[in-house]
Amino acid sequence: MPRTSWMIVAGALTVSAAILNVSPAFADKPVTVLDTPISTIVTAIPIDFDRDNPDRKEFGKLIFRGGLNLFAKSRHFGGYSGLILDSSGTTLLAVSDAGSWLRANLDYDGRRPKGLSDVVLGPILGKNGKPLRSDPERDSEAMTLAGGDTRQGTALVGFERQHRILRYPFTLKSFGPPNGAVPIPRDAKGMNANRGIEALAQINVGRLKGSLVAFSERLLDRNGNLRGWLIGGPTPGPTVLKRIDGFDITDAAPLPGGGIVVLERRFRYSDGIKMRVRRIGASELRRGVVIAGEILLEAHDNLNIDNMEAIAAHRSAAGETVITLMSDDNFSPLQRTLIMQFALPGAQSAAAD
Repeated sequence: MPRTSWMIVAGALTVSAAILNVSPAFADKPVTVLDTPISTIVTAIPIDFDRDNPDRKEFGKLIFRGGLNLFAKSRHFGGYSGLILDSSGTTLLAVSDAGSWLRANLDYDGRRPKGLSDVVLGPILGKNGKPLRSDPERDSEAMTLAGGDTRQGTALVGFERQHRILRYPFTLKSFGPPNGAVPIPRDAKGMNANRGIEALAQINVGRLKGSLVAFSERLLDRNGNLRGWLIGGPTPGPTVLKRIDGFDITDAAPLPGGGIVVLERRFRYSDGIKMRVRRIGASELRRGVVIAGEILLEAHDNLNIDNMEAIAAHRSAAGETVITLMSDDNFSPLQRTLIMQFALPGAQSAAAD
């Protein structure tokens, strides 16, 4: 497609994404919910990050490994806002803001993502053991692994609208019911109904072992920076991420060595949608301070992005930190479900910890 034509389409996609993000009433979530897990087939179309220059692989401090545009016939496929990958990067678990989960194998052609196989969709269960059904209770926006792996373990899931963080045991065939809750910090009560907990990262190594890092999408302090919390662990308390150029937080993930990566997004009608990946080293992740972190990647919609809402990280056999991003299509035909992978070279990966 000529660049001019593509920019017109991209503009429409951007406006659609923004409208759907600002007002959930515009999102066409499935009216019905899954009662039991189902298998489905996902078609994957390879994409480049730079459409006009597909040979370009370096973006900021990251190396583009590959991307996929995903399609499935099930109306329950989409809306993914939280993502976990196993330590090898070959199986994934995601949660949707329509109260469902996705489990699949992430297949590769060498180091490039190739597609999803053995795909299963299922309902997130409530305390009564039944699927979450109403929009206010099923809006899951963040997830982190608290124990086990992507096939069987325990996840912490953050919900907005009815703000809460619940502890979910899961297996290959079920997700819940929850068996506990993580208390939301008292000063988080000022969160907007549609801008609640968007990022959770459980730290399981290093000096912060046992800490849960949580950020809302846009809860600002008096200086306009983004408020977050270290929950549990050795040094619990509030923390602050420096807000740069008006970006909001959409997700976070633990790094293999104890730091985190943060995914951010900004929309303005004047210049479209942008995304950013920021790294916060373990030594910088402290309570009571303003954290700046390090920008690894910033992308405008002239590159191949959509409504990027989920992030995960794992370490490759070669020692690189691999960062996986996933988009939330808001169940809109004008948006896409994307998976994209980037690598942080070995030396920089070590410095990240």
